[in-house]
Amino acid sequence: MPEPTPLTSRRGLLFGAAAVSAGVLVTGCTSNEPSDAEPTASDRPAADDKPGKPVTIGFAGPQADHGWLNAINDNAKKRAETYSDVTMETTEGSNDTAQQIGQIETLINKKVDVLVVLPADGKALTQVGLKAMRAGIPVVNLDRVFNSPQAYRCWIGGDNYGMGLNAGHYIGEKLKDTPNARVIELAGLDNLELTKQRTQGFDDALKNYPNIKKVARQAADFTVESGQAKMAQLLQAQSKFDALWNHDDDQGVGALRAIEQAGRDDFLMVGGAGALSAFQAIKADNGVLKATVLYPPSMAASAIDLARALGQGKGVGGLAEFEIPTSLTCYSAVVDKENVDQYMSTGFK
Repeated sequence: MPEPTPLTSRRGLLFGAAAVSAGVLVTGCTSNEPSDAEPTASDRPAADDKPGKPVTIGFAGPQADHGWLNAINDNAKKRAETYSDVTMETTEGSNDTAQQIGQIETLINKKVDVLVVLPADGKALTQVGLKAMRAGIPVVNLDRVFNSPQAYRCWIGGDNYGMGLNAGHYIGEKLKDTPNARVIELAGLDNLELTKQRTQGFDDALKNYPNIKKVARQAADFTVESGQAKMAQLLQAQSKFDALWNHDDDQGVGALRAIEQAGRDDFLMVGGAGALSAFQAIKADNGVLKATVLYPPSMAASAIDLARALGQGKGVGGLAEFEIPTSLTCYSAVVDKENVDQYMSTGFK
């Protein structure tokens, strides 16, 4: 899963502020069901889609062992294919730090024009980012941030703190008239800074609702199996609560299984990330899942837009500056029954 950002916040209408800043003014499909004929965010080129100087982009992404990570790779690939002036050199995704460093060094030796890197470990890969920058190859650092701003030209990623904040405010507004409301939290991996940021945002939002108390928190590890096991423990320990915030829609599949097995339907659930299965459940509105807070993998498509702009020496549409910004944080929009149709085509499997 993604890791910490260089900003105080981090998962928006498609890619939220990042899309607007990058000139990618895209609206989601508004039909009831996604269709192969309907383009997703990654299938549409950015506003500045006129062919320009040929650019070779080296893309070093993650191992696709999680729905969100697979969507990152897919978004990047599809976006590059929309440009006739872009060639993309893609490494085999890896969560092994040493292997990914070797892959990026190969791309440096190939003298690609720009690098887009979602590092398996931002801290561990900082040196190879610095190496690319010193070789004159600008780096777009995607989501998991390098330790030094000298290791990248531009960072784009999600908003972990904002995820928690918006989840907390959504739940808070739903429960603001409920006396002595009780909420629980199914977090991700506690050894990741992103998990701490999501929890902090959630807790900060709940401070605005004095009638609400968080009574339990359990950490899972972003898998279906862990979500099911940890949710079962929470359900056993908490016979009565009013809302659940689950940090990740992949582990949420397991959490929903545990909830169904326990026969519980006496609370509302908010997820996180933007999986297609979550969107479908929200639309059906026949269970506890009522909303999810986005951490949009379409940020990878925006990263390709930014890399192309860097390779062609351009700025981005909608901004007065000649250069692209040094950082772009995607907005963590809340998707519920009222707007789910707008986002359905962006859901990842």
